[in-house]
Amino acid sequence: MSANIFTEILLPLALALIMFGMGLSLSKQDFTRLWQTPKPIIIGLIGQIILLPLLAVSIALLFNLSAPLAIGLLILAACPGGTMSNVISQLAKANLALSVSLTAISTLVCVVTTPMIIQYAVTHFAGAQAPSFSLTETAIGLFVITLVPVQLGILVKHYCPNWAMNIEVYFRRFSLVFMIAMIVLLMVQERELLLSSFEQVFFASLALNVVSLLMGLALAKLGSLAFREAITLAIEVGIQNATLAILIAVSFLKSPEYAVSAGVYGVAMYIGPLILVLWAKKYRPSQGNVQANKQKSRKAKAQKRQIKTSA
Repeated sequence: MSANIFTEILLPLALALIMFGMGLSLSKQDFTRLWQTPKPIIIGLIGQIILLPLLAVSIALLFNLSAPLAIGLLILAACPGGTMSNVISQLAKANLALSVSLTAISTLVCVVTTPMIIQYAVTHFAGAQAPSFSLTETAIGLFVITLVPVQLGILVKHYCPNWAMNIEVYFRRFSLVFMIAMIVLLMVQERELLLSSFEQVFFASLALNVVSLLMGLALAKLGSLAFREAITLAIEVGIQNATLAILIAVSFLKSPEYAVSAGVYGVAMYIGPLILVLWAKKYRPSQGNVQANKQKSRKAKAQKRQIKTSA
């Protein structure tokens, strides 16, 4: 199999199938929820679209990453989480409807924002060595392999809801298996760069993952959002689509070395959410105990009033 067939046909086709599977889990209401509950969605989009790329630049400079790794980290920060964030939201018992809406809307927005972030990354970090990059071609490519399959998936779910519900899980499994396969292939192909800078890029990827989770919690706190919405924002801001980032680096930019950061992130990305899920499960019962204590206190006061009244 030649590299051209893989990078220009098979890899985009696989991602299109993954995005079609994501569309099977969405509906038109997931896009229109922005007008129904705008506050958490707008806060989440600010975190994903604006603050996350700024965080990635800061981490790249702090860890003194080489140009390929820094560009890869920016590409990663420009790719919203996809269905993986929805799965983790479900495990954390977060607001799944909000998670799905943020996934849907950020996927729509990233067709415009992702090429702009990539252009900044390659211009700022690669300089004269920057690969040829077309803002328009990248936007069109993202539209074709992300939005079109997602829309097809939504249509299939609308007309065949039972069938869509039954097969969606297989697309989700394919997404995970495909990402693992891509990471393994990438690690083999770029093993020299990986071996020379694994510790550096691993901790940079982990920092992006953990700090972005905390950033999502902080944004929710500033927005006075409820606990479930806070956990949801942390997951949506903190989880990135490593598969899409790898595709952009390999197929659009023809620079596999830019995909190393996304490949390492694909390994590190579960550490932060695991801690968050465990923390959320531990915190939630204590919240329930507080509410129970308040109810007991109200009942005790009511009983005292009844005793005084009868006396």
